[in-house]
Amino acid sequence: MIGFERFENLTNIDACRHAITIKKSAIPYNNSMALHTGEDKTTIIRNRKHIAKELQWHENMCFIVANQTHSDYIRIVKAKEHRGWETTENAVENCDALITDRRGIVLTMLTADCVPILLIDKKQNIIAAVHAGWKGTKEGILSKTVKKMCETFNCEAEDIIAGIGPSIGRCCYEVDSNVSDCFDTSESIYVSKNGKYMLDLPMVNKKQLLKAGLLESNIEMSTICTSCENEKFFSYRKEKGCSGRFMSMIALV
Repeated sequence: MIGFERFENLTNIDACRHAITIKKSAIPYNNSMALHTGEDKTTIIRNRKHIAKELQWHENMCFIVANQTHSDYIRIVKAKEHRGWETTENAVENCDALITDRRGIVLTMLTADCVPILLIDKKQNIIAAVHAGWKGTKEGILSKTVKKMCETFNCEAEDIIAGIGPSIGRCCYEVDSNVSDCFDTSESIYVSKNGKYMLDLPMVNKKQLLKAGLLESNIEMSTICTSCENEKFFSYRKEKGCSGRFMSMIALV
């Protein structure tokens, strides 16, 4: 058994399947899911297929992987076909949020400190996966994704359920003033005992969801800091430039 991280609120929705991969020392590259970071691609593809089989998603589900660029670009996925699953050449280009209304499509995001967010409108059956680093967060990618769901699929924000996944926490995310100046210091920036700026990126994204109209009771936040729990999740900051990435996934069935 590989094991996965999950959100309770998403697990309770019958039409939704989701999972977040974790490190596994017995699996090559510690179960990394990244095709773009220099590892042997055949091995990474094998890792991906292994987790798909473990989830029992390997026979009738199509996986969508994006070429993430720390942007605020959003793409709507319409075709049930693999994109970026076995090669980066056909990945969804230049975006950090994916939305679909199609069943049998697994939307994915790769992270190693940035914030992964999974969304589902429980009434309209619309899902989204979002990658929010500090640049995408500054540009409001998460609130823009909610807006796109509402404009394109007639979603109501109060019907959207959200899971904010494992990411680097305010305990470990030290930033310079050029980053801290991008955010409201009263809500997201904290000064440590040694006078350094510490950014609470998961909380910034939660506040974006609240401002977009989501109910606080519909937002579940992971308590996992990827830097503190580096034995379980990849952390670019803690590992001083790791190549591994874990994958957050959501699908409609």
